[in-house]
Amino acid sequence: MWIRRLRIERLTAAGEAVPCPIAWIDNFAMRNFTNDAIFDDTLPVADGVLEAGSRVPLDRLRAAMQDWFRRKGYLKAEETLRVEEMQR
Repeated sequence: MWIRRLRIERLTAAGEAVPCPIAWIDNFAMRNFTNDAIFDDTLPVADGVLEAGSRVPLDRLRAAMQDWFRRKGYLKAEETLRVEEMQR
């Protein structure tokens, strides 16, 4: 089920890419506010790393995570989130 490894990074206002702490990623995965079953196929594994099934759409995941991280105060207004598939 966990066939993809995703990189989850916070992009600062200066353009620096910083891996999101696993605590942030885990908070999203455990308390997913979207009630969207499509995100059930995710597993936080390390800072900046999330494993996901093939049916998880990256654009929707990024938007939902970014919204959640902003609500929690993890992301500043000038920061964004980057979610991309890692090469194995």
